[in-house]
Amino acid sequence: MAIESLKKELNALGSPHQARHAQRFFKTGKGEYGEGDRFIGVRMPQIRAVAKKYRSLSLTNVRRLLRSPVHEERMTALLIWVFQYEKGDIVAREKIFHSYLSSTRYINNWDLVDLSAPTIVGNHLLKGSKQLLKDLSASHDLWERRIAVLATFPMIRSGDFAPTLLVSRRLLKDPHDLIHKATGWMLREVGKRDLPCLEEFLKKHYLKMPRTMLRYAIEKLPKKQRKAYLSGKVV
Repeated sequence: MAIESLKKELNALGSPHQARHAQRFFKTGKGEYGEGDRFIGVRMPQIRAVAKKYRSLSLTNVRRLLRSPVHEERMTALLIWVFQYEKGDIVAREKIFHSYLSSTRYINNWDLVDLSAPTIVGNHLLKGSKQLLKDLSASHDLWERRIAVLATFPMIRSGDFAPTLLVSRRLLKDPHDLIHKATGWMLREVGKRDLPCLEEFLKKHYLKMPRTMLRYAIEKLPKKQRKAYLSGKVV
């Protein structure tokens, strides 16, 4: 089967040294956000090459691959879906979108979310209702909340900043640092395109924003302005 050949190719590319590094980097220890995740030590360019080779894998087999306990196999599955979504017709995209949303329990680390959510969720919601963003941002699942944030990236690129601001407001009190970083990052992207829009949001909310979120959001502002925000002196 193609899925078994794919796994063999990935395993052949694995490196125990790289796997140990990844285990630490992606916080797989007890009590950490990636607890229990398994790595075989395949680098991203290699994963991308394997995913391109198997980009015609069936939807059913991609879903099977996404259930793997091995991180790189899940990453390959998501990359295949990204490639298929980018080249697919309306029917194919709809199937991938719904399969993705029904599989979020396996999209369970920040790199998996960041690579896939903008294309598969964000692009799919560009012209439609944004209710899903509200639902995901209210999820008890950390990774679904991060999907909500990253899904707004294509909307930012299209000049529609309202979804990002909406999700950001809803996540101001989120307890997790990975959400603070993602939200601050998207706000920074808004600011690159419309600085007054970012500043209006910051002036309303910066005093209650988590410190990390604020730091990420103001990263591209002039030093004097960054200091004013961090010291609570912007009015």
